[in-house]
Amino acid sequence: MSNVGYIGAFLGGLLSFLSPCVLPLIPSYVSYITGISFEDFKTADKAFVRKLTLINSSAFVLGFSVVFILLGVSSSFIGSLFSFYYDQIRIIGGIIIIFFGLYVMGVLKLNFLASDKRIHLKSKPRGYMGSFVVGLTFGAGWTPCIGPILGSILLIASTSGSAMYGFKLLLVYSAGLAIPFVTTSLLINTFLSHFRVIQSRMRIIMIISGLLLISFGIVLLTDSVHILLSIAPDLGVEKLITPSHKAQ
Repeated sequence: MSNVGYIGAFLGGLLSFLSPCVLPLIPSYVSYITGISFEDFKTADKAFVRKLTLINSSAFVLGFSVVFILLGVSSSFIGSLFSFYYDQIRIIGGIIIIFFGLYVMGVLKLNFLASDKRIHLKSKPRGYMGSFVVGLTFGAGWTPCIGPILGSILLIASTSGSAMYGFKLLLVYSAGLAIPFVTTSLLINTFLSHFRVIQSRMRIIMIISGLLLISFGIVLLTDSVHILLSIAPDLGVEKLITPSHKAQ
C-alpha cells in the first residue's frame, strides 16, 4: 500500500487556503469571528485587536481541525474494513484523485463539486466557544475548492488502513490550512493591501493544486511510492512516506 507523506498533506492544506473558495473569504471570516469591522482593525488598540484575533482565530482553526481529523480517522477505519480489496480501492482512489486534479485545474467540469455545501450561521455564538463552533461549521460544510483536495487526502488515508496514520495525515493537513489563516488574521491589514496581487495569481495556484492532486493520484494508482524515494533520497522523504506494504 502506498502512503503519500506528510509533506503532501501540508501542501494540500496550504493550497486549500490559497484556493479561490477560501482566500477571498478570509477577511470576512476574521471580521465575523472577532466581531471587529475592517475600519476598526485600522483604528482600534493594536495590542487588544492582536490578542482578540489570535484567540478567536485559534479557536476557529481548532474547530475545523477537529472535523478534518475525525474524518481522517474514520476514513482510515473504514478502509481497514476493506483491506482485502486493497488493490481495487487503491486503483479506484487514484483515478478519482486524478479526476479531482483535472477539475481543480479547470480541465473538467464536475457539477456535483460546484455546489456550495457550507453551513451559514445568521449570527455568531458569543465568545471563543462561538469561534470554535464557526470553525466546526466551516470544516463540516467544505467548499467547492477545498473539497477535491481534502477528499483526495481522505482517500489516501482510507488506503492506509491505519486510524493513527489517518489522524496524523489530517492533523498535518489542518496545520497547512491553519498556520496561514492565523498568520493572515494577525496581519489582516497587510493582507488586504496585497490581496489584488494574490488574486491575480489565483489561476497559477489552481494549476499547481491540480498538478499536485494528479501526482498523488498517479502514485496511488501505480503503487509507485518507491519512485518518490529514488527522486529525493537525500531530502528525508523516506522518513515522511511510509514503506509500501500489502494487506495480508
